[in-house]
Amino acid sequence: MKAIQLKAPGGLDNIIVSDIDDPGRPGKGEIRVAVKASSLNFHDLIVATGQFPTEDGRILLSDGAGIVEEVGEGVEAFKAGEHVVSTFFPNWLAGKPVPTVGGFAHTPGDGVDGMASEYVVRSENAFTHAPKGWSHTESATITTSALTAWRALVTDGHLKAGETVLVQGTGGVSVAALQIAKAMGAKVIATSSSDEKLAFVRELGADEIINYRTTPAWGDKVLELTQGFGVDHVVEVGGPATLNESLKSIKVGGHIAQIGILSGDEAALSVLSLLAKQVQIKGVIVASRQDQCDFVKALEIMNKKPVIDRVFKYEELGEAFSYQQSGAHVGKICVEW
Repeated sequence: MKAIQLKAPGGLDNIIVSDIDDPGRPGKGEIRVAVKASSLNFHDLIVATGQFPTEDGRILLSDGAGIVEEVGEGVEAFKAGEHVVSTFFPNWLAGKPVPTVGGFAHTPGDGVDGMASEYVVRSENAFTHAPKGWSHTESATITTSALTAWRALVTDGHLKAGETVLVQGTGGVSVAALQIAKAMGAKVIATSSSDEKLAFVRELGADEIINYRTTPAWGDKVLELTQGFGVDHVVEVGGPATLNESLKSIKVGGHIAQIGILSGDEAALSVLSLLAKQVQIKGVIVASRQDQCDFVKALEIMNKKPVIDRVFKYEELGEAFSYQQSGAHVGKICVEW
């Protein structure tokens, strides 16, 4: 069967299409899945480029959706023919983060082989059901970015109708957060450096838009738009370059979900602002399997399909990552066999 592997030390030129052995039949507690589609995330990119080193020959990609072909002994949650989507932390079943999710040792496409493979045999905990009526490509957008947005706003943020959410940029997490927030009756302020992208998120439902290139002190603009109070939630994907403006934007007692490191991983914070705002800043890396099950149920009710910018073939994964690096996309980039 075909698989897309990364040769050491990483780099997009070291992504290869390989013929490898079929994984065979599932054992006890396992399922065999024919993978049909995946989506790309920033985490996948930094693994592929070698910024997060992995093993030589690692099969890439955390996100995967497909069809159950066979179930092993003792598996009751799935049956052959059902549509499923992978989980990011197969060992984190429910509740608060556990020690085994302190890193990426069990994350597909990083610590273990990923979903860029025609077939996989994994623990039943490595998948949940996909939303009814969704294509495999649509379902493949759930695992990492959309579920992260769900946890940031709902599981951890306890989002309520009428609250205001700030989203940064137009990547997968931010667009999913916008859709979730609007579906739950919240107001959304969106930032981007592109007027064209801002016009697009306005069509998606953003109530206010800010071009952070022409308005670098965009935190002041957020305060202006909220009558000086600030927003209830910030979905923070920028990191060091944006965190202090996020602190300016947040209301007293608000919630910042720190998700991204797009501008690096070391920030100089205004501790005075942190104290004055009495803000909660919480680090978020995806969510538990139970959170994903809850999210799938919500998606079936919300009727909000993901925004997919472009679809490549798995064999074009290097090209897909290059497109991701360009920053031209809005929403998700996907691959299919």
